[in-house]
Amino acid sequence: MTVPINQRIAEELGVRERQVAAAVDLLDGGATVPFIARYRKEITGALDDTQLRTLEERLRYLRELEERRSAILESIRSQGKLDDALQAQILAADSKARLEDIYLPFKPKRRTKAQIAREAGLEPLADLLLGDPSQDPQAAAAQYVDADKGVADAAAALDGARAILVERFAEDADLIGDLRERMWERGRIVSTVREGKQDAGAKFSDYFEFAEPFTTLPSHRVLALLRGEKEEVLDLVLEPEESDPAAAPAQNVTPRTGYEVRIAARFDIADQGRPADRWLLDTVRWAWRTRILVRLGIDLRMRLWQAAEDEAVRVFATNLRDLLLAAPAGTRATMGLDPGFRTGVKVAVVDATGKVLATTAIYPHVPQQRWDESIATLAKLAAQHRVDLIAIGNGTASRETDKLAVDLIARHPELKLTKVLVSEAGASVYSASAYASRELPELDVSLRGAVSIARRLQDPLAELVKIDPKSIGVGQYQHDLSEFKLSRSLDAVVEDCVNAVGVDVNTASVPLLARVSGIGESLAENIVAHRDANGPFHTRAALKTVSRLGPKAFEQCAGFLRIPGGDDPLDASAVHPEAYPVVRRILTSTKQEIKALIGNSAALRSLKPADFVDDTFGLPTVTDILRELEKPGRDPRPAFRTAVFKEGVEKPSDLQPGMLLEGVVTNVAAFGAFVDVGVHQDGLVHVSAMSKNFVKDPREVVKPGDVVRVKVLDVDLPRQRISLTLRLDDEPQPPRGGGRGPQERREGPRRDQNPAGGGRDEHRRGERGRGAAGGGGSPDTALADALRRAGLV
Repeated sequence: MTVPINQRIAEELGVRERQVAAAVDLLDGGATVPFIARYRKEITGALDDTQLRTLEERLRYLRELEERRSAILESIRSQGKLDDALQAQILAADSKARLEDIYLPFKPKRRTKAQIAREAGLEPLADLLLGDPSQDPQAAAAQYVDADKGVADAAAALDGARAILVERFAEDADLIGDLRERMWERGRIVSTVREGKQDAGAKFSDYFEFAEPFTTLPSHRVLALLRGEKEEVLDLVLEPEESDPAAAPAQNVTPRTGYEVRIAARFDIADQGRPADRWLLDTVRWAWRTRILVRLGIDLRMRLWQAAEDEAVRVFATNLRDLLLAAPAGTRATMGLDPGFRTGVKVAVVDATGKVLATTAIYPHVPQQRWDESIATLAKLAAQHRVDLIAIGNGTASRETDKLAVDLIARHPELKLTKVLVSEAGASVYSASAYASRELPELDVSLRGAVSIARRLQDPLAELVKIDPKSIGVGQYQHDLSEFKLSRSLDAVVEDCVNAVGVDVNTASVPLLARVSGIGESLAENIVAHRDANGPFHTRAALKTVSRLGPKAFEQCAGFLRIPGGDDPLDASAVHPEAYPVVRRILTSTKQEIKALIGNSAALRSLKPADFVDDTFGLPTVTDILRELEKPGRDPRPAFRTAVFKEGVEKPSDLQPGMLLEGVVTNVAAFGAFVDVGVHQDGLVHVSAMSKNFVKDPREVVKPGDVVRVKVLDVDLPRQRISLTLRLDDEPQPPRGGGRGPQERREGPRRDQNPAGGGRDEHRRGERGRGAAGGGGSPDTALADALRRAGLV
């Protein structure tokens, strides 16, 4: 009997079925995950956004499973082959793979050797030999010779009987499921370089002679292996047992007696000296080699790919979330520098609101080398526009441009400038986009990138939503992933981040508004058009006058839109308009005006949430309201900080073991974190040096953008490697030639982290390489760059 979808999801999530049913009803009614998580806690029992995203994914999968189940039942029923036992088996299938295993014998297919043999009347012979091995195969087969049916002799009859049994063995759902799991648990993948491909495929050299069990293969290695095979550099073989010798390439895997034994046991085949035993065992071996092994190889390839793809999508989504929720510098005049050599460094100054004040280009680097002139230009712009921050893109010539900023600050301390390295991934995609053309029509494409770099320091979220998430370049092997799956995951991340922060409806761009719950691109354009025509919104209620913004859309979006300085102070908070009556009751109880109550922690904390619960708003919502009134419109992102680099420490040779430094986490990998300590070379904090406790995932300790205190453990100048620790009481290591930790040796500088070879400028045009949409460029831009800056590749 099929377990109801809601019940199954509830069991998987460890929540009550009623909670799942409520969430499903809301999703089916058009509610978004952010809205449900924030404003429908009473209905769902306070399911959070992570649980709701998982629920949404599982709901989609299980509904697709049910659709496929119904189609299979109908197909078999129409063939007149559906009996009670088979129906029960189909109804009990709990995955798509299991369902397809059961359906395989009944799936319409081209005429096979087995079907031809059945049409020739050879199925009774196959049943006879399988059911009674005491029969002599040759003698039994002689009874089925019929030239009119295409059975010329006994050998032909036995070949037909064998084809029937091979198909029967290969389509036994329980057997195939058992063998598949055995091969998954015991098998491994083996790769070798193709003849003559050593030089052309050097980026895959780690896999020229490589083997690893299926169960331990990390996602990035699976994707690298499959890419190497696709580029015709590697040959991949799936071995069913880890101890097997190399398999025959034509069969993809090597047969093992253990698997044949299981097949034989399933059909009561054994060598007991009976006349048909040897023929039946040969049939088992033939079935394993020609059908089952090939099918399992295909299945496990798909399993490896899907698991690797899921993990790659998860990594991309996690990195994107970190980037979007990075600390905003806020409303401060900022100078954006888009580094370059031959074409110069593009400069853009924006005011506190992001409005462009000035643009130019300077040429401090080779070949022009106009260093002093460039510093003079930057100093003049900074003084003229009262610039506080310098945002430096981390692409080509970023290190050299960073040195320029250091020199600028040193020569002009009166300007009190602070420089920050900013990820420029996707900047060229934005610059050439239709939206950038409308937003900055007067600027050349090359200068728009500098504007974007400056603005993304002020507010990373507001600027990055203008770019397709896939173009931001913080994933691994994104060009190999399912476009649909990746887009769906990344869109969900952007939606969650935007709604978690909230949006100022009077300043937000169309791309930012389009990510708000209940608002799509068309409605976002209508909001901006209404704002341009009628001036800023003074109340949330005024949004109802926007064309096509109906009651449903208003319900979904109102709580996430902010109106600072509006007619009602609550409109600047995350309190939903539908809950304003609760606030009015609180005001009546406290006998205070709203402006006096907002931010009054003492008064608010003296209240009991239960006193304001009613039939509509329960304890979770009232608690949220009181918390919001205490810190209205609070931003969940961390406060903006920049690391204070140690004076006199400007290059790796200035570092000494034992030094305590402040730095910024630039990237996080499976083996540790990279930290910029101001010497133009990232140091590595190995996962083993992150905490005194065991750390499974470095992200449990740090995230990109975090400002951390580290101690220098070791400096290997010849190889430009810096070893750091977050455990400040660790003893520095004696000079040791710059070796890496065991985990990092295995996981770190592998070429498979960045097999396509590109760098951080994969998304740049011209001197910056190919665009993000192009194939072949390194998709793991940020990680590859961090590896390179740390001297690991």
